[in-house]
Amino acid sequence: MPSLTPKTIDGHTYYYARYCQRVGGKPKIVRQVYLGKLEDLIAATQTARQLPQPRETEIAAFADVTALFDIAQSLDLVPLLDSLLPPQRKQGLSVGQYLLLAAINRVVAPTSKLRFAEWYRQTALTRLLPAPPALLSSQNFWNHMNRVTAEHIAAFEKKMSQRLIERLHLDLRALVYDGTNFFTYINTRTPAELPQRGHNKQKRSDLRQVSLGLLVSTDFHVPLLHWVYAGNVADSVEFRSVTEELTSHYRELTQTCQHITLIFDKGNNSEDSFETLANSPFHFVGSLVPSQHKDLLAVPGRRFQALSNLRLEGVEVFRTEKKVFGRTHTVLVTFNPNLFDGQLQGLTANLRKARGKLHSLQQQLRRWRKGKLKGKRPTLEGVQNQVGSICSAQHLKSILKTEVRKVRRGLELTFWTEQAALDRLCRVQLGKTILFTDNADWTDEEIVLAYRSQYHIEDAFKQMKDPHFLRWSPVHHWTDQKIRVHAFYCVLALLLSSVLEREVWQKGEELSLPRLLEELGRIRETLVIYPRQRGQHLARTDTCLTRMNPLQQRLFSLLELQRYAPGKR
Repeated sequence: MPSLTPKTIDGHTYYYARYCQRVGGKPKIVRQVYLGKLEDLIAATQTARQLPQPRETEIAAFADVTALFDIAQSLDLVPLLDSLLPPQRKQGLSVGQYLLLAAINRVVAPTSKLRFAEWYRQTALTRLLPAPPALLSSQNFWNHMNRVTAEHIAAFEKKMSQRLIERLHLDLRALVYDGTNFFTYINTRTPAELPQRGHNKQKRSDLRQVSLGLLVSTDFHVPLLHWVYAGNVADSVEFRSVTEELTSHYRELTQTCQHITLIFDKGNNSEDSFETLANSPFHFVGSLVPSQHKDLLAVPGRRFQALSNLRLEGVEVFRTEKKVFGRTHTVLVTFNPNLFDGQLQGLTANLRKARGKLHSLQQQLRRWRKGKLKGKRPTLEGVQNQVGSICSAQHLKSILKTEVRKVRRGLELTFWTEQAALDRLCRVQLGKTILFTDNADWTDEEIVLAYRSQYHIEDAFKQMKDPHFLRWSPVHHWTDQKIRVHAFYCVLALLLSSVLEREVWQKGEELSLPRLLEELGRIRETLVIYPRQRGQHLARTDTCLTRMNPLQQRLFSLLELQRYAPGKR
């Protein structure tokens, strides 16, 4: 142990730290350190107690990326990808690691591959998946992804579906299928088959689009399979090939559930699809186009019965059987007052908007007749086309009557609302949905609730079109192969986020996915960098997490993210 020893020299007292040891049985000073005068010791003590002024700080995303990384770890996502995809290059990240990073990026901060490395450097992933920034360039990413084929992706999904069923015990009694499309900015002359013009669900029919079909569980819309197809192919046409592929997967899906019901919307209906579905082992619940079954719409309200399930309060049904697509099925006509109110509100808004546009067109034609407008005079065909476009919203043509006729000095437009037609529409059709199924032994409540589970896939598509999280668009690629890979890591992003949301709910926090990602995104990692002191080769640094509110603390705890906290690895 050292001892503090004063020494007086020329009237001044100096202090030394002396280290003594026994040498040959006698005490001997083996080391002596000069400490300075008393005031030097006091100043050194005060300085040691003062924290140095930080030079700068760095903030990195932590909780959101580590939570998703942890889900991938629990599913052994990267090893499975690497076992099925082309071998990795001799050095750097594997193909599976590239795809995992791309999927996490799509969930939390969708960006182009040109900005991919910049995003990566600002996350805790630099500790979890270390990689030189050069390896995350757009060129390096696509050098690896160019070898990924549709066959590789299909093989992965088959294996991953089995793994999800085994490890998560997903409820497979009902699976939901639907398709959507995403517009792109791909040039018309670009030689690609997937992007095509068609009816775009985001009202951008002027652009080429790519379609995506998804099969998800009703257990937190976990994606099991996906299909990418040309934007000009109707959903009902694609659904036939989907049912054929589903049939080939049936044996794997039924390992934990022998009765699987496929749920889909009326947009997928076609004779060919149901021929394939009828010969498959799946059961189904679907819907029919109401206007094609006027006999069912005409059933009077007194023949409907109210459902007793509290989740279906106010819903009334009429049950019967009818031959549909060549086979007799159980048919349920449902009336939902909430749906009625919503449809009537939408119809009223469309009617008001259309009448306003017709009134403006009427005034314009009147000014033409009075000679107040110059230029090319409107033609009868042109005005009729304008009127048709104005009245194109659902049901308007049967309610809003118009007439365009030639008069002495030009054209005249008259229009009126057919009140009797509106009353009949409200009485017969609004608020009604026609369901059909081959589950003849199911109760009315079971059929309605099964069909309502479509909201799971609607939520999935809504999230993939969210401007903040899980965003599909914009597609920065223009070849079919790259578009398929883009779709693949977008679906991987949905997989990771759905499983994360499911885990959080099972542990007692019932949060929507956007709220969950928002709260996790606010838990960040801070690196504090201090000025380099004399004798230090590197600047001193400290790391910590940002202050958390009570909800964030609960999420941090239940997801056990302390395992990934700085210095806890």
